[in-house]
Amino acid sequence: MSEAAAGLAARTAPEPGPAPAPAPVGEDIEARIYRAVFEGVTHQRLAPGTKLPEAALCELFGVSRALVRKVLQRLAHDHIVRLRPNRGAIVAKPSLEETRQIFEARRALEAALVRLAVHHATQAELAELRLHLQQEHAAMHRHTQPEWARLASAFHLRVARLARNPILERYLTELMSRCSLIVALYEPPGHAACEHGEHAAVVDAIARGDADAAVRLMEAHLLVLEANVVLERPVVQRSLGQMLGLG
Repeated sequence: MSEAAAGLAARTAPEPGPAPAPAPVGEDIEARIYRAVFEGVTHQRLAPGTKLPEAALCELFGVSRALVRKVLQRLAHDHIVRLRPNRGAIVAKPSLEETRQIFEARRALEAALVRLAVHHATQAELAELRLHLQQEHAAMHRHTQPEWARLASAFHLRVARLARNPILERYLTELMSRCSLIVALYEPPGHAACEHGEHAAVVDAIARGDADAAVRLMEAHLLVLEANVVLERPVVQRSLGQMLGLG
């Protein structure tokens, strides 16, 4: 492996991270590179500000610079990496002010969506939402953090769907992506991205038809989520391959 690919050599032994998920059948190399970087970030192997040298990525995946640049462009569009002119790509590092603004926008948007969900939700939809809560609870007790995080995030989108407003739902999807990145980057390991009990309380309020309580509970829930974000944490240096789950 070249010096570029072996950059950021470990000065301390790295703690073992979660094993990378097996590549889906038929996944092409572009999707594989995207997924490796995305999971490196969401599993907290790739810290904010980590450099992603094109030469190193080319060697690790055996692909051309043109393909690596295409993937980095996609990652930049999704706010996962930042492209710096003549300086290469780094893992996105949202500022304190940007983080505050993203969570502020999300609280306002989810308040509107929850209020609409109270008005529109059917009994069948509420039953499906409670089934989702059961799946969350089971994943939490199996200690399967990636599944738990996925279900916790999906809960908010399920509530948004009940609002019957696809435009607001689409806006939330974008904000959720940015919030998930911030939480994955900065929330201390071992914390739940969302607390199951807080989700259950929101569903109970929706089922009662109590829009004010549902909005209040959702806002409190999102404030706790934001409060758990720690914008500075110690960095353990590792090789790029290790951070991508390849070594």
